[in-house]
Amino acid sequence: MLITRLKLKNWRNFRAVDTPLSPRAYLIGANASGKSNLLDVFRFLRTVAQMEGGGLQKAIKERGGLGKLRSLHARKDPEVGIEAEFSESLDVGANRWVYELAFKSEGKGAQRVLITRERVVKNGKEILMRPRPEDQEDVARLTQTYMEQINNNADFREIAEFLSGTTYLHLVPQLLKFGDEISGRIIDQDPFGQGLLQRIARTPKKTQSARLKRIGEALKVAVPQFSELQFVKDEITGTPHLEARFRHWREHGAWQREEQFSDGTLRLIGLLWALQDGDGLLLLEEPELSLNDAIVEYIPLMIDRVLRSRKKGVRQVIVSTHSDNLIGAVSDPSSVLLLEPGENGTSVRLPDQEERLAMESGLNPAEILLPKTRPEGIEQMGMF
Repeated sequence: MLITRLKLKNWRNFRAVDTPLSPRAYLIGANASGKSNLLDVFRFLRTVAQMEGGGLQKAIKERGGLGKLRSLHARKDPEVGIEAEFSESLDVGANRWVYELAFKSEGKGAQRVLITRERVVKNGKEILMRPRPEDQEDVARLTQTYMEQINNNADFREIAEFLSGTTYLHLVPQLLKFGDEISGRIIDQDPFGQGLLQRIARTPKKTQSARLKRIGEALKVAVPQFSELQFVKDEITGTPHLEARFRHWREHGAWQREEQFSDGTLRLIGLLWALQDGDGLLLLEEPELSLNDAIVEYIPLMIDRVLRSRKKGVRQVIVSTHSDNLIGAVSDPSSVLLLEPGENGTSVRLPDQEERLAMESGLNPAEILLPKTRPEGIEQMGMF
């Protein structure tokens, strides 16, 4: 399943958004333009769709309440809205869905967050529209979506299951390197890759070996002296570890564990594992961090090649980035979304006709679009 269009109303940086989404989408924009907040829309929907331990109220609470979600650019209308269009595949005749969710504060009493609209459309036919009469009789029902209720989402459960399978990764190498010392609670859904080793450990042995072998082949190219990658468990504690062998003056080389890996090596392993693990929407936040520019140039190609080899259907990937090397290597300009802050919030747009003509003439997306993300008067930073 794919998300083909996203509409937002009063969501954080965005007063109003209406943008198409490709199977590969690359978000670019200035600092604080809202790239992370746009990715967070999909994380929010993931929590809403979770039928165990999730739901609308949890999704709002995790973000500090409705006041921190609602756009500062929202004036008279306090309602926050999300509308997503889905297609089950790239085929022309595939089923198409729309899921819309809007909510706002009750405005009195306990100031509960109540649903003002929940709508589902399948192939042009509306199959759910709330509030319903029973919701009006018992307003507490409007604190929960039908999406999160297994008794009420049977007609559109495939959407709930798709959204629940969303993966977000912004791997922080230090959480892996010093996992034993930190030994803290892994944040729900593990957005920072702290539980990468545990996920590898839970993977069936045959699949695990195949994935690590493929990652190892990539590391042979990207990491000097690297020769082999393996997964082991500590014989005493049972703690999972990654070990890499590097060519050395000794005949059999030298083995290192993940705490000795470079940040770039850990980030690359995390990226390549995430691409192979799961079927749902994959969100990658600044995957270029800690990586050599020569490697970054191949991230779009790696994404396409790894996912093209899948036996299952197309997997959608949305990437936020500041890297000119990464954006310069994007082959389809229509997959790049430019976030532009303004007086009425950030807008999201595809390249316009003039920009497309420039790219058709031989310039790449980075040369045309990234200069437009530069803050005005940036040269004044040198006066600090």
